[in-house]
Order: sequence, then structure tokens, then C-alpha cells
Amino acid sequence: MNDIVIDLNADLAEGYGRWVLTDDEAMLSVVTSANVACGFHAGDPSIMRKVCDIAAERGVRIGAQVSYRDLAGFGRRAMDVPADELADEITYQIGALEVFARAAGVKVAYVKPHGALYNRVVADPVQAAAVAVGTRLADPALPVLCLPGSVMHEEAGKAGLGVIGEAFVDRAYTAAGTLVPRGTPGAVITDPGQVAERALTLARDGRTTTLDGEAVHVRARSLCLHGDTPGAVALARRVRAGLEAAGITLEAFA
Repeated sequence: MNDIVIDLNADLAEGYGRWVLTDDEAMLSVVTSANVACGFHAGDPSIMRKVCDIAAERGVRIGAQVSYRDLAGFGRRAMDVPADELADEITYQIGALEVFARAAGVKVAYVKPHGALYNRVVADPVQAAAVAVGTRLADPALPVLCLPGSVMHEEAGKAGLGVIGEAFVDRAYTAAGTLVPRGTPGAVITDPGQVAERALTLARDGRTTTLDGEAVHVRARSLCLHGDTPGAVALARRVRAGLEAAGITLEAFA
């Protein structure tokens, strides 16, 4: 009997006003955890509330996807934010989402950095510690979802926070186990068959391949599907179907 348990998470609520990027309702019928944009890179109050309501109805865990304050750049531009200021902004974003989660009858279950902040805290101990401090101030019981073996993983542990390793099924990896920068050809994977195969290999074997076809080990409890990837809903459904067909249990980690 297969005893593998995997969480599927996706970046959702990534819209603002009349601008909508992610198909939140459709994705919430597939994933087990929702990384909800908290207003700094995307996600206005109405979108945050709606996603929390639907997620609560469907039993999907709600996570705060915290970001640099960068609406214009969708949180994907490198920024230098003082550590104490960044910590406060992390706490602020979690608090904003917590109000809507509680109104829906649930709670924020975890924290995940977004975009440029996610990539920065892979190797920057000062910024990673700030994320940990901000998370702990909001709720010391919140785990952080991040790249396995990263500096963020280490700093969250030092702060006494739970740490959940994740892997990306629609992104290419380097030999060091980090994500290939988005501007690099082949960095984002959109072929449904390839994405589904990578998801199964990551879940079952804890490994994936680099752009050069080399094997790289990535042990993860959660697999991420980007909500803004072209054809995201179809990709998510294909991934879920493939994992279930292989006898893998889909269950939120929080």
C-alpha cells in the first residue's frame, strides 16, 4: 500500500480591482492549500475575502503569501527592505488575511514568501530572519512553507517555527536545488504531461531534473502549482489525477 502523503499548494487571489490573474474558484477545487496574496504584490480585500470563503467551504487550508511591497512589479522585483521594516510588513500581511480567514470560520494555517522575497530568503540570512520574526510576531504556531535546505528553512527553525519543504512542479531547477530564474528559457514548464510526470517523480522519489537533464534531489511535503502559469487549472487537474492514480494521498500539511 502506498503511504505517500502530499499537499498541493497554489498561489491564489492574485488580482487587484478589475484585474484578475488567477482562476481561484477552479483552482480551489483541485489544491489542498491556498497561498493567498495579502495585498502587497496582489490581492485586494474583496479578492482575499472571496478566496477565504471558498477555501473554507471546500476544506482547503489558507496560507498567507507574503511579499515585498511591490504591486507594480507583482512582487518579482529585487528590493532592499530594512529587516525591522520587513518584519513588520510580514506581520501586517498575515494579520490582514487572518481577519478574512476568521470571518470564514477558519484560521491562517501557514506562511509562504512570494516571488523576489522567496528567492531572496533562499540565501539571505538577514531577510530570512526578518520573515521569521514577522511570522512569529503574528503567530508563533505558524509554519513557514519554503525551499528545503534553504536559509529560510534554517532561520525559521532557529525562530522556533515549523518548517515545511516544498517543490515546484512547473519550474525548472538548477543543480544546486534552487529555481532557475524566470527570465531563462525553459524556466517555466507548461506542458501538461511533463508537469504531471515531474509531480509524480517529486512525490514518489524526491527528485526532479535540471535544465540540463541532471537529477537533483528535492524532498518536499508540498508541491506548488503557480496559479498564473498558462493553463494553470488544466495543469493542476492533470497533476492531481496523476498523483491519485499512483495511489498517493493528497492532504494538506497544516
